[in-house]
Amino acid sequence: MVGDGPAKRSGAMGRRGVLSGILLAGAALAAGGPAAAAEYANPIARRRADPHVLRHSDGYYYFTATVPESDRIVLRRSTTLQGLRTAREHVLWRSHDSGELSSQIFAPEIHRVDGRWYVYFAAGDGGDLWRIRMYALVNSSPDPLSGRWVERGPIDTGWSSFSLDATTFAHRGIRYLVWAQHDRRIDSNTNIYLAPLADPLTPAAPAVLLSQPTFEWERRGHAVNEAPAVIVRNGRVLLTYSASATDANYCLGLLTAPAEADLMDPASWEKSTEPVFASSELTSQYGPGHNSFTVAEDGSSDVLVYHARPYEQVEGDPLLDPNRHTRIQRLRWNPDGTPDFGIPAAD
Repeated sequence: MVGDGPAKRSGAMGRRGVLSGILLAGAALAAGGPAAAAEYANPIARRRADPHVLRHSDGYYYFTATVPESDRIVLRRSTTLQGLRTAREHVLWRSHDSGELSSQIFAPEIHRVDGRWYVYFAAGDGGDLWRIRMYALVNSSPDPLSGRWVERGPIDTGWSSFSLDATTFAHRGIRYLVWAQHDRRIDSNTNIYLAPLADPLTPAAPAVLLSQPTFEWERRGHAVNEAPAVIVRNGRVLLTYSASATDANYCLGLLTAPAEADLMDPASWEKSTEPVFASSELTSQYGPGHNSFTVAEDGSSDVLVYHARPYEQVEGDPLLDPNRHTRIQRLRWNPDGTPDFGIPAAD
């Protein structure tokens, strides 16, 4: 994503940050895997980080992302995924002039829940840039480009600290909120938390900790687990998250739970020991992360949405580098039903 806890991200990175991606790339290309051929013209949107794409029943794809200025929430829509590349961009909301909600507008996600539109996002306080909390915009109009967007929040997670990257999903009749937050008792910038919802903005029970950065590849530059995204397939609930600093070390990890399991029991989740999607020298894509999932126009083929940079070295703070571009590619599935992310496709 774009945030990584109370400590500001540095531009430092090492060659180890792309090693996993290089190894995965070689395996994928040798097997004729998903990286072997591009199916979409990428990038879909230049200088748009933390992308989220929702395919709605009205026939449109809705696309939100972080803009480099971090001062507004924008929305594109198109009847095709490729059409998002040239779709008109609408400003739904602008940051306040000062105080709360005035800076660091990160990672907006649009969702349709119980007949209303919700945009979850993170925002900082102009007097304290890293006092970032989670908020929402709500719109009762059938069309998110009309009607009135009402500010709600901050979202109460049970304790007040750096928090961001809220997303929501429903499973077996329960709607959940999953997000990243700092806990001062844990030696990390951010961890992944899950809670059931009483309504789209109110947790119904205390949050549980699902993942914290413990592996070396999750702690490069910063100790980060953030930007959760959920897809349910083949009898499994799959939760991706992003790890490490936002330079070329940024990558995706994966949590997996049986679909029938109690998702609020941390023991239900198995964590990948290696990143599942990482930088690739073969395709010149670096720091792939902060993903979401959608489906292709056929209504069944899964599509991975993410951002990446087309170069490895970043001058200065990677958060200030604007060239994280939104990209999409087909998500494949192995014969045993597990996901095959492959490597980031070339431009």
